[in-house]
Amino acid sequence: MIDFKKMTTEQENPRTSGLSSMELREAIEVMNEENMRAVTCIESQYDKIERVIEIAQDALAQGGRIIYMGAGTSGRIGLLDAVECPPTFGVDDNTVIGLIAGGQHAFIKAVEGAEDNKEQGKTDLQVIDLSPIDLVIGLAASGRTPYVIGGLEYAQKLGSRTAAVVCNWESEIAKICPLTIEVVPGPEVLTGSTRLKAGTTTKLVCNMISTLSMIRIGKIYKNYMVDVKMTNEKLVTRGTNIVMAVTGCSKEQAQNALKNADGQVRVAITMVLMGCSKEQAQNALDRADGCIGNVEQEVQV
Repeated sequence: MIDFKKMTTEQENPRTSGLSSMELREAIEVMNEENMRAVTCIESQYDKIERVIEIAQDALAQGGRIIYMGAGTSGRIGLLDAVECPPTFGVDDNTVIGLIAGGQHAFIKAVEGAEDNKEQGKTDLQVIDLSPIDLVIGLAASGRTPYVIGGLEYAQKLGSRTAAVVCNWESEIAKICPLTIEVVPGPEVLTGSTRLKAGTTTKLVCNMISTLSMIRIGKIYKNYMVDVKMTNEKLVTRGTNIVMAVTGCSKEQAQNALKNADGQVRVAITMVLMGCSKEQAQNALDRADGCIGNVEQEVQV
């Protein structure tokens, strides 16, 4: 039997013991106040988050991958972060991966019992050919999910780097994974429903890991998504606006540059900054390790 007494995520929240009889406005206010804990609890974990981002950056720079794995809400959060990376940062679908206990169809419909399959965590990593240069990040609000533990243990045996995000102190996962980010927002408004505060704080940490590691490999310039894929009308407009904002050029110039750069925002920006062709811009980016900031410095010199 699982000992829930040691798990903050399973304890009753005294502030909401009368939740079912609260006036609606009172329930809204209490829930929002409790949600703030999902933000503030991250502050104590800055050092660990920083270390995970550094490792993620190193993995990506070596051609490795960030692999999230979890069950239920935690697994869905990992998948959500992973699928947003290609359109946001211009990476391929294999750069950030989300694994969920029960397979990808478990994103839509819960697969009961899948999280208890420790061996499946190992198998799912084998299926994607886990490599020592990859980073596996286990996501588990409880800190004890067998599926995640099985994956982390296999990754460590293989020599891959590992990290985790949990929402309880002194968890089983923290015992096997030294680099475990422990974000503990306290008992849920609805007892045991970790899709609430625990889910929110887990998503916030994943946002930091993916976004800031991508910044550190040059996928972002200033605070612009310079590798955004212009796959729809909204993103075409966004790409055009980014070129205009970074270079100070006109809309017409930005559109022409993007057309000549085959829709590559980073290349279009470099073309405008240097007043050069697509080929010259690409060569300049290659010399600058893909970083527009380095190209800009070269132009100024």
